[in-house]
Amino acid sequence: MKFKTLICTLLFATPLAHAVEAGFTELFNGKDLSGWKRVNGNGEYKIEDGAIVGFGENVKSNTFLRTEKTYKDFDFRFEMKFDDLSGNSGMMFRGLQKEGNDGRVYGYQCEHDNGKGRAWTAGLYDEARRGWLEPKKGDKDTEEDKKAQADFTKQGQDLTKWDDWNEVRIVCKGKHIQIWLNGKERVDYTDEAKEFTPEGFFALQVHSGKSCKVRWRNIRIKEL
Repeated sequence: MKFKTLICTLLFATPLAHAVEAGFTELFNGKDLSGWKRVNGNGEYKIEDGAIVGFGENVKSNTFLRTEKTYKDFDFRFEMKFDDLSGNSGMMFRGLQKEGNDGRVYGYQCEHDNGKGRAWTAGLYDEARRGWLEPKKGDKDTEEDKKAQADFTKQGQDLTKWDDWNEVRIVCKGKHIQIWLNGKERVDYTDEAKEFTPEGFFALQVHSGKSCKVRWRNIRIKEL
């Protein structure tokens, strides 16, 4: 009886506890922001219930909480959830920063879309550089591009949990980038352009605007 009680205690005492998969390393310890630093903008970050919360009102410019360390090839996983659907956010990966004490962050971003007019969460955006890479969105959209965007929105609407946690996975191997949302592949992109970035940091975004509140947890990585 005592043995059964012990097992139940271990299994159910902390229902939100997360067991890290074999070979993965946590990038957030759930307690403080060791290994991270805030750059750009006036958005804010805090820790709440074992998650990082990014928030702000009347945010003047995009704000980022970035890792001190940079990474090359990896299998990167995390969970995200919107508390406020009026804002927009994203997860930078292989991110870069311009020179200076608070240089502008730019590079690859996994979109966190609030679903107003579209649902492009887990799409691939090139922050402060080329714009949308997947789904493709140029200055003059072709009919093929428009159909791809509509299909991407439909899939996003079906996959996104608007009031709950969403599981995101990003795999980078050389020029090949893949992104999954809640177990379904959203992006399969090979970057052959001169802007290809082989290494950079991760960064959580508080987007500029009237309001933003989003949270992340279970942030972990396996370097490849």
